[in-house]
Amino acid sequence: MTAIRKKEAILLFLGDIFFFSLALWVMLFLRYKEIPEAQLFYDHLLPFSFLFIIWIIVFFIAGLYEKHTLILRKKIPVVILNAQIINSALAVLFFYLIPYFGITPKTNLFIYLIISFGLILLWRIYGESFFQVSYKQNAILVGSGKEMKELLQEVNDNSRYDLHFISSIDLDQTDSLDFKEDILNRVYSENVQVIAADFRNDKVGPILPNLYNLVFSNVRFIDMYKIYEDIFDRIPLSLIKHSWFLENISTAKSITYDTVKRAMDIMISVPFGLISLVFYPFIMLAILLDDRGPFFIMQERVGKNAKLIKTYKFRTMSRNEIDLSKGGENKITRVGSFLRKSRLDELPQIFSVIYGSMSLIGPRPELPSGVKHYEQEIPYYNVRHLIKPGLSGWAQIYQENHPHHGLAIDATKEKLSYDLFYLKNRSFILDMTIVLKTIKKLISRSGA
Repeated sequence: MTAIRKKEAILLFLGDIFFFSLALWVMLFLRYKEIPEAQLFYDHLLPFSFLFIIWIIVFFIAGLYEKHTLILRKKIPVVILNAQIINSALAVLFFYLIPYFGITPKTNLFIYLIISFGLILLWRIYGESFFQVSYKQNAILVGSGKEMKELLQEVNDNSRYDLHFISSIDLDQTDSLDFKEDILNRVYSENVQVIAADFRNDKVGPILPNLYNLVFSNVRFIDMYKIYEDIFDRIPLSLIKHSWFLENISTAKSITYDTVKRAMDIMISVPFGLISLVFYPFIMLAILLDDRGPFFIMQERVGKNAKLIKTYKFRTMSRNEIDLSKGGENKITRVGSFLRKSRLDELPQIFSVIYGSMSLIGPRPELPSGVKHYEQEIPYYNVRHLIKPGLSGWAQIYQENHPHHGLAIDATKEKLSYDLFYLKNRSFILDMTIVLKTIKKLISRSGA
């Protein structure tokens, strides 16, 4: 599945570059009513190539290289339109503010923007045929629980995967399992080439000898949870046992990664922290006019190694204190509602990153009262405290039902599954991906 995703991203990238370049050639052809000479094309291609790089980054932030882009086909025109509006504004600024790269006449730029939008839109809508798998391998899914059902539906309802599950075996019903009837006969009669199974499930043990014999029939075996992780970008919690942590989570320091991550924190947070100071007087004035309460609140949050850290935010609620284990009314103020939606209330936390108690990227820090409750209700919850908490994280980018202000066990379990994915796969590339995706969240005023 990972190979398919990489292939899609590469093809989408190459296709975008091709159609950006083709739009430039078409613009010159329409403008001068003749096939453009090579030198004329290259003279225009040089400055536009800088724009192509910026536009690709905008496309990435907009989500146009994610695997779900091909599924959400109806949304593609709107996403491309929004991305191209931003790209057009960047192009105008680029050519008007940097005279060295100016093109004459300026009409060429506007003609190009129209043509490029049309070609990219057609490519992204009708180019889907390039990603549809022409040959699907018949497969049998052996597992249990919610994750198995999610995986079965996702793979069978999506043409982009090279698997099709012709049958699923629920291990919770192994008492009624007839191996010969349910698996063996179907393997041979329907040319099953792949069996995806939950090999960590104790109930799969009795049928392992029978599965082993299928190796000699050229049947390939895949860990069901590896497929699940590749598709959903999170770790299924039903998989989590002590052995999983021993295999996948390490607290050993990586000097290179830790140094680069800290350098990224400083290089991004220092300039943004200084720029953010411009907004402080206006935010403080708004809070003063709203209810004349204090401007800031200080909260203790659980940081790395479960140590308490102090975080500061602009006040958004009628009372300062927050304790998830207590009831009582604590309303969001009118100004506070805007600050939360715009994420401006979290501007002071940038200085926690500079100080070093937080990072730009990592699991979001929780209140001690919430952590105390979640540790009792959610197994292995405290493992998310192995690393520094962050201003943004993998869960903030991809989880749809964020747990907000109050105890939410199910939503927090899902959040943990994303945090574990980050813990397992964290790298500089993944951190930069989250940084870019966070920009989209801030612009769209979504996330938590």
